[in-house]
Amino acid sequence: MKTNKIIKFIVASLIVITISSCEDFLTQVNPNEITTDSYWTKLTDTNSGLTAVYNAFRDMDVMGTKYEIPRSDASYPGYGRPNTTNVYYLQMFNASSDGSNKKWEKLYIGIFRANQVIFGLEGIKENMVSEEELLDWQYQMGQARFFRGMFYHYLHSSYNNGSVILYDFLPETEADFNQPVTSAEDIKAFLREDLTYALENLPDTWTDYAGPGEGVSEGTPVNNSNLGRVTAGAAAALLGKSYLFEGDYTTAAMYFKAIIDSGLYRLMDNINDNFTANNEFNQESILEIGYDLSLKVDEGGSSNQGTTNTYANMFSNVGGYRSLYPANWLILAYRNDTPDPVDSRNHVGVDDLGDPIVRKFSLRTSYSIVLIDDEDCEPYYGNEIIADIGAFKNGESAYWKKLTNWETVTSEDDIFDKSGINYRVIRYADILLMYAECLIEGGKNEGGVQGALNYINQVRHRAALILLGGSANGAYASSTYDELVYTAESLMEHLMHKERPMELSGEGYSIRQLDLRRWGITKTRFEELASKDYYLAQYEWINGEGESKKKRGIMTEGVDEDYGTDLSEFTQAAINYREDAHAYWPIPVSETTANSKIN
Repeated sequence: MKTNKIIKFIVASLIVITISSCEDFLTQVNPNEITTDSYWTKLTDTNSGLTAVYNAFRDMDVMGTKYEIPRSDASYPGYGRPNTTNVYYLQMFNASSDGSNKKWEKLYIGIFRANQVIFGLEGIKENMVSEEELLDWQYQMGQARFFRGMFYHYLHSSYNNGSVILYDFLPETEADFNQPVTSAEDIKAFLREDLTYALENLPDTWTDYAGPGEGVSEGTPVNNSNLGRVTAGAAAALLGKSYLFEGDYTTAAMYFKAIIDSGLYRLMDNINDNFTANNEFNQESILEIGYDLSLKVDEGGSSNQGTTNTYANMFSNVGGYRSLYPANWLILAYRNDTPDPVDSRNHVGVDDLGDPIVRKFSLRTSYSIVLIDDEDCEPYYGNEIIADIGAFKNGESAYWKKLTNWETVTSEDDIFDKSGINYRVIRYADILLMYAECLIEGGKNEGGVQGALNYINQVRHRAALILLGGSANGAYASSTYDELVYTAESLMEHLMHKERPMELSGEGYSIRQLDLRRWGITKTRFEELASKDYYLAQYEWINGEGESKKKRGIMTEGVDEDYGTDLSEFTQAAINYREDAHAYWPIPVSETTANSKIN
């Protein structure tokens, strides 16, 4: 029988698994061999084990960004329009595809490592005597169970309609690894039990944050003690998501409101603090994966569980591969994300009459994506004039700025195709928007509309946007409101197709794909987008040498007979997508061919 592929990775983990035999000499204990019982003897051992769990979380295949974003409606998979062979974008992936196999593999590595720490801690609990030891033990167990619950939350959300293999023990033989799948309900109960334990046993925070007048941005961490460790707030956020995903708005709202009311989190004044290396692990961050370019400088960016990542290469058009860039509809949404004209944060100068000149695109737009005609943004990879960059060709009109090093280098090549920017998994802005959705119960509760508007407007006000609803009921007296009357249904449409995708694109754990699926609109969304026509309008500018230039680079919906590039999107996805085959990843072939208990 073929050995389970996962076993290979356990060998490289914290303990050596000993295999028993009927031969007497093989059953004798080797005094030089580290066993489960001999390794886990003190809290420093289990803390080292936790480091390995955090390293498993750092592996980019856990988030699976390069697979998950194309599965949604949020992106086009790289250059070469109109042709692509990306099976995730085309909705042609299957159990043999890398996305299914690699994510599964890395999630179970994380589970096995967390289990080792959990059972190691259980073995030494009776040795804990002092209050300090007992508290350290509690926090370590809280972290280990958080991660086991989180990894199972991702498996339950992503694979086989939630029915996956449950390992609530330490497997030692091949027979132990060969387990059948457990029902989705039992997996859900198990992960919620772990996350509830984490919620009840983890600290609210591991660090202090700057307040007003401390010389740095409010919400910036002011010490590095245990920076990046998971917290009770992260456990609450995942529990809330698990209930939201099944449409239990009441219970989900309870968890989200507890986070909001805790006062532990805030929206950062500068939205860009969530996208670059500036002010990482800030007070808006609830769950974040840490990377560091200064460590292991000889390591390649794509090293598994390394200290750097390759997200910048994935997104950037300057020294990167631009293997993913925003879908046309999302580009248009960003272009129409209207700045508040009376908000001074949007004023970029004064005209001849002394009146303020309002920036062309919103701060959220300018910090999320790069547009050829964004003339008000900061220098991009050192370029004052974005249009001078040798990109924006082959039908490309925008690229993600998030997770790229555009502020600090002239090209991603400068740092050898790797990045130290942290990956934000859950932000406070996401909590506010999910809570707003809970208040209107997915568009069915008219009584929750004003409350939902208030929370959505917190997110919009941070980015100096025109606010939603009537000014008479608004919390920001000096801001501009659109003065529209929203129903629960129309506000839900706004959340689905504007607020959530623009605020959260390109980040988090499969946010857009999971949103589309839980709303039940994936197929119809692909069909709607496939029916649209686009072209690139002409942009004229004066380059850095004073020359007049023009290029087609402004995304426009409609038809221009003089434009020759096919910019249609999701045509094949609309045809190929089937709920039973593509809403969840299938159990990968690496598991089904190695595990005798799965047919």
